[in-house]
Amino acid sequence: MKKILFLSLFLFASATYAQDKKEQALLNAVEKLKEAMVSGDRQALESIADADLNYGHSSGKVEDKETFVATIASGKSDFVTIELKNQTYKITGKTAIVRHQLHAKTNDGGKPGEVHLGIMLVWIKQGKDWKLLARQAYKLP
Repeated sequence: MKKILFLSLFLFASATYAQDKKEQALLNAVEKLKEAMVSGDRQALESIADADLNYGHSSGKVEDKETFVATIASGKSDFVTIELKNQTYKITGKTAIVRHQLHAKTNDGGKPGEVHLGIMLVWIKQGKDWKLLARQAYKLP
């Protein structure tokens, strides 16, 4: 009986630890995306985005990976700061959905501004890494 109890506790603890590692890796990927968008680092942007990225703006405009990376890396879309609030996430197998509010200071085309958006991100697990597959923004009320 003691062996069964010990084995049950061990399996539960192992599953919890594995989930915690998966969750932490996802949250790290979200943070890397945020940092890459602020820095405009082309290599970081390319490494975090999936080849089939579908990046939706609150205006309805949709970009592929190449356009997303070029727009941020060139400074055409320039995030000076990004603050994420009220973040939630759900992992199902090798797919995760992350939602948060994005509050940012921008400097697009040398014109300072601010954006306040709701964001939904879809991530897929590739090997040990989470890759951004889709993003949709919407204007907050």
